[in-house]
Amino acid sequence: MLRRLLILFGLAVTQFVYAATQLPEEVVFISKKLLIGSINLETTIFKPDGEGPFPLVIINHGKSFGNSHMQERYRPISPVRYFLERNYAVFVPMRQGFSKSGGNYSDGSCSMAANGANQAEDIQPVINYAQTLSFVDKTKTLIVGQSHGGWTTLAYGANDPDKSVKGLVNFAGGLKNDSCGGWQSDLYRTAATFGRKTAIPTIWFYGDNDSYFSRDVSDAMFENYKKGNPKSQFVAYGLFGSDSHGLFTNRDGRVIWEPYLTKFLVSIDMPSKVINEKYAPTPQTPNPAKSDFAPIGDIDKVPYVKENGKEAYRLFLTKPFPRAFVISEKGNYAWEYGGEDPIDRALARCESRANMKCKAYAVDDYVTWQQ
Repeated sequence: MLRRLLILFGLAVTQFVYAATQLPEEVVFISKKLLIGSINLETTIFKPDGEGPFPLVIINHGKSFGNSHMQERYRPISPVRYFLERNYAVFVPMRQGFSKSGGNYSDGSCSMAANGANQAEDIQPVINYAQTLSFVDKTKTLIVGQSHGGWTTLAYGANDPDKSVKGLVNFAGGLKNDSCGGWQSDLYRTAATFGRKTAIPTIWFYGDNDSYFSRDVSDAMFENYKKGNPKSQFVAYGLFGSDSHGLFTNRDGRVIWEPYLTKFLVSIDMPSKVINEKYAPTPQTPNPAKSDFAPIGDIDKVPYVKENGKEAYRLFLTKPFPRAFVISEKGNYAWEYGGEDPIDRALARCESRANMKCKAYAVDDYVTWQQ
């Protein structure tokens, strides 16, 4: 891993280059100015081959439960591949207080509008930095987000967006806060406000079995939003897996959203044709067969791991498919979910810690372990 400090057009950026990845990936830390001082935003950049200039797409992450600083760097590989195939430069920032980004998460108390505005503040510094790079087209930008990132995307469109932004893409966006009374009504009112303040075309994707936002909620959000911004369309694609909230990053979800998104890109005069087929999805590792070792929910049956491993397995069971939990005979463990090849990703993490082979214990909703 190569580390170097760049000072570029007044922006301090710490850069990490990963040479042995499947995709052209690097991590930079982009400066965001505050009222007093500044913080750095951890941002993953995927750059296609060539000098460009390439259109820019920014993909905004959701929010996991718990401490936001414990949330891992977001790598939505399936959508990243889609955009790399079409010669986009892909930037995936971690917002303030998430992962290794500085500062603390700003929740806006119980105000949906304040929360969205606070999150949206982290997009413009990334655009500003991207536009200092010779390979980025300064005139063509697309903003995409999933879950809390979708809400961030809509909020950004309503808060003086960059003139280069041609479209907003919202996958299962919103903010669910059961601790705040009347959060749904606030969500609807704020969606209406965002719509009135937005002139950029948008496309929304919501499923019927979303664990965060029922169709009643998503339909009401959209109807309120569209009254102010009629250049918006809603894609209701029905059921997906065990939880349609994860459609965006699930490898199998792309077949559903790709044709709609491609047509949307055409409508806003953004590149839509496949140019780099080498970035297409790679063959996926087949899931191991189900075993009779234990029921999926029997946490005490997981061998070798200590209490922290059992707690990790308990958390793993709350995650959507695809997912994989792997262990070693030393008691090391790792788990991954979503995206491409969660088994391979989990095995790589586990084996880097254990310095020995690890093996899948559970995949999706069944145990695979052979004693």
